[in-house]
Amino acid sequence: MAMIVAMDNGGSIGKGNGLPWRLASDMARFKKLTEGDGFNSVIMGRKTWDSLPDSFRPLPERTNIVLSRDTGWTAEGAETALYIGRAIELAFAEGSDECWIIGGSQIYSMFIDRVDEIHVTEVHTSGSGDVYFPEWDRSGWSQDEIESVGPDEGNEFASTYSVWTRA
Repeated sequence: MAMIVAMDNGGSIGKGNGLPWRLASDMARFKKLTEGDGFNSVIMGRKTWDSLPDSFRPLPERTNIVLSRDTGWTAEGAETALYIGRAIELAFAEGSDECWIIGGSQIYSMFIDRVDEIHVTEVHTSGSGDVYFPEWDRSGWSQDEIESVGPDEGNEFASTYSVWTRA
C-alpha cells in the first residue's frame, strides 16, 4: 500500500470540498500511478469521494473503496468499508496489484502507519486551504526527489514531486 498526496508548504491539502490549486502535471501523475500497469485500488473517505467531479466518479480503471462511518452509505461504482481492515480486505480480495490511499485528512491519519511509501507533490505556495495532511514525523523516512515542475498554463504553481520511503 502507498499513499499519494499534494500539499502546500504549510501542509494544506484541500479547501472546502476540493483542491485549492490547479496542477495538470500532478493530476496526470496521480492517474498514471493509481491506475498503474495492472489492476489497482484506491481508498478514500466519503468527503473525498464527494469532491470528485461527476465525470470522474468512480475513478476509472481502479476499484474505488470509500471509508464511511455511515452504515447506510452507498454509491454506484464504490465499495463501502466501515473500518480500515475491511477497506484493505476489499482492495486485495479484488486482486489489486497496488492499493493507493488518496485522502482526505482523516483517512491519511488512519493509514500513515500502515504504508511504506508516501508520494508527495509539494505545491510551492502556502495558506491555500483549510484541510491539512496529518502531522508526520519524517525522521524514519528517506526522500527521493523525482521531479520539479514550474508554473505554466496548466500548473498554477511550481511543485516538487518526491517519494518518501520508510527506512
